[in-house]
Amino acid sequence: MTPLKFEDLSAPLKAWEFPARIDGVVGIASGGVVPAVMVAQQLGVGLRVIALNYRDEANEPRHAEPKLLSEIPDLGDWRRILLVDDVYVSGRSWEAARRHLPEEVEVLPFVFKGKQDFALISDLDGCVRWPWRTD
Repeated sequence: MTPLKFEDLSAPLKAWEFPARIDGVVGIASGGVVPAVMVAQQLGVGLRVIALNYRDEANEPRHAEPKLLSEIPDLGDWRRILLVDDVYVSGRSWEAARRHLPEEVEVLPFVFKGKQDFALISDLDGCVRWPWRTD
């Protein structure tokens, strides 16, 4: 497991070129909440949270598909959002969250770690220890 410091994330996040005209950020709980807070703060936009559960504490799938654990967040007049999670491996959590959001909203992905072009960190293999984790 690779430990990360806050600076390992904040510097590249500050340099990231986000798409224009983002109305708000939706974080996927629980892992995506801190990344979503950081992104929303940097962009100066509002934040909502959608809670899903798919994996257990050992990162093993707990359910066949991610389960919705919260109400669908009210996005108000937001028409273009970033849907933020901590990692993107299979895409199941991200896709499940997207399915629960209004179809008329343009949803763009952003994650802190993954092999996608929308990942802040794409060159690390294996698991990471986020600086906000205490376990």
